[in-house]
Amino acid sequence: MKVMVKRIYEPAARSDGFRILVDRLWPRGISKSDAKLALWLPDLGPSTALRQWFKHDPAKWEEFQRRYHAELEQKTALLASIKGPAKTRTVTLLYSAKDEEHNQAVALRSFLTTRSVSRTGR
Repeated sequence: MKVMVKRIYEPAARSDGFRILVDRLWPRGISKSDAKLALWLPDLGPSTALRQWFKHDPAKWEEFQRRYHAELEQKTALLASIKGPAKTRTVTLLYSAKDEEHNQAVALRSFLTTRSVSRTGR
């Protein structure tokens, strides 16, 4: 499974493969045509309460990941929207946050890769 993470404000590239926006809110200043998305999964983003609590504060990162991963455990159908395409091609999770290290796309990629490895025994 090849899952990449990229800011939606960066230009789309062929190497992005299957582009999925994982923000709950549509990013400012991006038109739907410019986004070049395969999917937008707003319900896969962190809950409003979690997003507002986190506020992209790096000091809250570990706890944010723990809480967000707990939310993701309940979203198996939405996760299948990523896992299916990721079996055969690159999937790029897109986000709009300015912080490139502490955002839901990074946490989601971590969730997908660790769950995939632990369930397949690799």
